[in-house]
Amino acid sequence: MKLAIISHTAHYKKPDGTIVGWGPTVTEINHLANQFEVIYHVAVLHPGIPPESALSYTTDRVTFIPLKPTGGSTLFSKVDVLLNMPSTITTVSKILKKTDIFQVRTPMGIAMYLIPWITLFSNKKGWYKYAGNWVQKKPSLSYAFQRWVLKKQSRRVTVNGQWEEDPAHVIPFENPCLTKIDRELGKQIVGNKVLETKKAYCFVGGLQAHKGIDMLFEALQNNRTNGIKEIHIVGSGILEQSLKSVAEKSAIPIIFHGSLPREQVFEVYKLAHFILLPSKNEGFPKVVSEAMNFGCIPIVSDVSCINQYIEDWENGFLIEPLSVTGINKSIDKSLAVSKQEFTKIIDYNYNLAERFTYSHYIKKIASEILDNQSK
Repeated sequence: MKLAIISHTAHYKKPDGTIVGWGPTVTEINHLANQFEVIYHVAVLHPGIPPESALSYTTDRVTFIPLKPTGGSTLFSKVDVLLNMPSTITTVSKILKKTDIFQVRTPMGIAMYLIPWITLFSNKKGWYKYAGNWVQKKPSLSYAFQRWVLKKQSRRVTVNGQWEEDPAHVIPFENPCLTKIDRELGKQIVGNKVLETKKAYCFVGGLQAHKGIDMLFEALQNNRTNGIKEIHIVGSGILEQSLKSVAEKSAIPIIFHGSLPREQVFEVYKLAHFILLPSKNEGFPKVVSEAMNFGCIPIVSDVSCINQYIEDWENGFLIEPLSVTGINKSIDKSLAVSKQEFTKIIDYNYNLAERFTYSHYIKKIASEILDNQSK
């Protein structure tokens, strides 16, 4: 069986000609490749130097098909999406003819016209993966339209979480991020991790306002407890320099690691007892399932489907309200966790993280997508 994947995953060409793309998506496709004869990945090719998170495909079963980068926040960039519509549809149409089944990864700019076009003019079997917050209350016009069209068409749509009001073709699907080796390493770390008198925390993500990092730093400055050993910050972004200025005056040691390869991120999880993620909008963050695999208890905002996996005081802490006060309340709760409770929670969460493995994902693709195809 031949699969076409259409996405907005950023790709780059290295000086030696190797194509690399955003690590999490490329890793997922590398695992999917074992289930298909060929995968054609239609995605954007950017100029410039690839980021450290970019990875190469590890199998010759994956063929990259480049698209011109389009989209953005300006009016011209939005018009550019439409101007490139004929060439994009031509490319996608050629690839669909070569394949047996497709996956379109949404939401993205070109999906505004690709979803209606496929619905109206293609009989090809396939499914849509909606990676964002499926129940976002105030999405952008583009995201709202894509969500509406996906509910109205009849092909399967995989989303983060399960919602009673959804039509039957919209099904819950966990985003994979853990390999067999990750699970084995996590088992060792969870088995050896103990709660110390002073607790270590980490934040992993973009240093941007929508990730709640500015609120987190304000909360840390207002927190008067001496129970925090250190805070590890992994990631980069527009707020990095201003946050470093705040950290210099903090009574709590704050360590900036910058952007790290995933193996080095795992080393940070190994040091931490809790992960802090006060995001304003998420699907289900992969860093939460990764952190659970390595023995970090989640302290997370109550958005999207997160409360379907994390229950306050049961296996983590939900930040409510999502504010400086709410973050401090959740940190205070975490500081009250006993050694026995900590061990019980991280053991439970390690088992829960199995649902975010690539092996679990591949089994669900086979049973709920490939074996249940409809137009």
